[in-house]
Amino acid sequence: METSLWNRSRVTEFILLGITNEPELTLPLFILFLLIYAVTLVGNLGLIILIKTDSRLHTPMYFFLSSLAFVDVNYSSAITPKILVDLLAERKSIGYFGCAIQLFICIICGSTECLLLAVMAYDRYVAVCNPLHYSTIMSGKVCVWLIAGSYILSILYSCLHTVFTFILSFCGPNVINHYYCDIPPLLQLSCSDTLTNETVIFVQVSINSVGTTMVILTSYVCILATVLKIRSAESRRKAFSTCTSHLTGVSLFYGAIFFMYLRPSSKYALEQDKVVSLFYTVVIPMLNPLIYSLRNKDVKEAFRRHCNSKIQL
Repeated sequence: METSLWNRSRVTEFILLGITNEPELTLPLFILFLLIYAVTLVGNLGLIILIKTDSRLHTPMYFFLSSLAFVDVNYSSAITPKILVDLLAERKSIGYFGCAIQLFICIICGSTECLLLAVMAYDRYVAVCNPLHYSTIMSGKVCVWLIAGSYILSILYSCLHTVFTFILSFCGPNVINHYYCDIPPLLQLSCSDTLTNETVIFVQVSINSVGTTMVILTSYVCILATVLKIRSAESRRKAFSTCTSHLTGVSLFYGAIFFMYLRPSSKYALEQDKVVSLFYTVVIPMLNPLIYSLRNKDVKEAFRRHCNSKIQL
């Protein structure tokens, strides 16, 4: 009788080493991550609600921004609650299938965020370079298809990596030197040959990250060329201001992703990688609503109108 691919491993659960092994840091880190998670939820859910309830924000740019906020909520929720539990637990374990599910969700969120950032760059390109045709090119149907396509591709990527990772044999030990189930530390635990996995990771991340980066760079080169042709300094400033927040978000996210995954396995340093992955899985989801709101006049005005309406009630 053939053995199921999912039952080839002797390991039934994994032990996560977590953020720290220092007992005196447990409580401060718990408070810190609890605050980060609270700010992440309030910021992103607040942004989604604000965009949903304010008709002046019913534009493609804010539709994509609300989708990004939704991804960030899920990304953080797949990881941060487990970090909080493990900081207080004596035994930091996660089941075999729980590990697979966490990895599956994280890959979907990470890949979708990459694709959404590229979509948002294209949206800014159309708005600045083809303003007269903006409403036609970025119609509601096109926006929905761009979001749906991002999710479909991400789910396919996630299925590929999750299956390729968990068909490997894990004969023991089962201790993951990380705070969540990520591919590099899982590959180091496997007693199978992981060359195919490393190749698939490099190729897929290269296609996804480099491909979307090219879309972003091309969009902003065209935007820059168009803006420099504008004679009015005020108009140039306004055009640039709509792009600076997005460029900040892109730089933070892609910088961490490239550092993490586009390296040979011999260069992996798991302690260093834990810090980097904390940045894009926990910190960036918290920062994104701040990045896209604090410098955004439309969002600040919508928030002010919302607060005034509540005060009047």
